[in-house]
Amino acid sequence: MHAFYQVRRREATAEAGLYHSGMTRKTRHAWVLAGALLGAAAPGSAQAPQPGFADALLGRWDLTIEAAGGAYPSWLEVRLRTETELMGRFVGRVGSARYVSDIDYADGRVTLRVPVQYETDIDALRFEGAVRGDRIEGTTLAADGTAVKFSATRAPTLVGDSRPRWRAAIPLTNGRDLNGWSPRSAEHAGCWSVQGGVLSATPPCVDLVTDVAYRDFRLHTEFRIPAGSNSGIYLRGRYEVQIQDTAGKALDSLRMGGIYGFIAPSADAARAAGEWQTLDVELVGRRVTVVLNGTTIVDGQEIPGITGGALDSDEAAPGPIMLQGDHGAIELRDLTIAPAR
Repeated sequence: MHAFYQVRRREATAEAGLYHSGMTRKTRHAWVLAGALLGAAAPGSAQAPQPGFADALLGRWDLTIEAAGGAYPSWLEVRLRTETELMGRFVGRVGSARYVSDIDYADGRVTLRVPVQYETDIDALRFEGAVRGDRIEGTTLAADGTAVKFSATRAPTLVGDSRPRWRAAIPLTNGRDLNGWSPRSAEHAGCWSVQGGVLSATPPCVDLVTDVAYRDFRLHTEFRIPAGSNSGIYLRGRYEVQIQDTAGKALDSLRMGGIYGFIAPSADAARAAGEWQTLDVELVGRRVTVVLNGTTIVDGQEIPGITGGALDSDEAAPGPIMLQGDHGAIELRDLTIAPAR
């Protein structure tokens, strides 16, 4: 198994306790039983759906899961497959966007089943909730089979200024220490360091987050990764620009310069591992432009929703810059940001 997938699986195993922490044969049975009850409680099909039956559900939703270990974000998009059938995409606590395998809606209630991605010891993620205007409230299942609450709000459109004016670029590091930044957790203290103006993450490590939040901005940095490494930069703490050693490989949204799981780069502009590279990112509303080593690889495209590993799902709010540190090693220098006026 590629090291990238091993890391993602380890992350899911370590963090996604809502779904599989301490899963035993007994709790696995509870999950299956509860899932069967959800299916049994799903709206019936005595009357065939009519066009417009699910208009109240269509669109994008920002979810918050109230897990025992603390709330975390997810994302859901519901679309029409036909006028009487639904389809959807889902982003969980970790991983990338995946398709919903089953979704049913009637009488203001929605049930959905999502295939596992990096979760283990379960067959699917299941949700049931009531749609009330611009909110969904309902339950999903913890590893022991107990119901866990979730809520969802309609994702904002985030229409930005078509011609923003930019402030002068300011450095995000002082070149000496981590002033202005905070680790995402207290684990692996000291894994981020600054030496000679270079900000470095040494695994095992954690994500690093700016103390200041931003809305629209232009971000610039130079970075260097060793062979096989995997990192990323989260815009507003929610949308990951993937950084990975994939030079020369086929293009994909999970690889270098993509918006993780959503937008693939249009060209392979990556340099070999061990070389310094430049990255320029402009984010206005939901529109993102990514320039890697002087080549535009994402050009004003819309980011549908949060990516796996996001800090939260409050897309309407400004958010920090977050450097991914829980995967592989990375060095950064000349890290600056120019906020919109």
